[in-house]
Amino acid sequence: MSTQTTSLATLKAPGIAAGITELIIHDLVHAFYTRVRNDEVLGPLFEAKIEDWPSHLEKMCAFWSSITLMSGRYKGRPMVAHANIPGIDRAHFGRWLVLFRETANEICAPAAALLFADRAERIAQSLQIGIALHRSQNTPEEDGQVK
Repeated sequence: MSTQTTSLATLKAPGIAAGITELIIHDLVHAFYTRVRNDEVLGPLFEAKIEDWPSHLEKMCAFWSSITLMSGRYKGRPMVAHANIPGIDRAHFGRWLVLFRETANEICAPAAALLFADRAERIAQSLQIGIALHRSQNTPEEDGQVK
């Protein structure tokens, strides 16, 4: 692969430059959701909503592959899925981000962990705004919560 081709691939798929692979995504997703399921804040919320954990984990691996490696594997609608979870709020997203960052820092090399954390923060912010709009509430920006 030429330098120009490598540069174009890296621009399109930021995970390549950070050393992210499908195996790393698998390990991160599985370790993270083990923590989620055991977490006293998030565990009950997820257990009430997810009936088929193997399928959910496969879907989350496809999601993160699409986000970091631009694989196009994910075909879901995360906004709709999250907006339909009763009781989900900023505290849940905050806890989700803490667990995700901790897991990424343990599983991944520093560059990959930073990329995952950056994308997770953006996704959490976007989902919170979408849920607030869906519920006709103030967005995090309107409440002064987003920095």
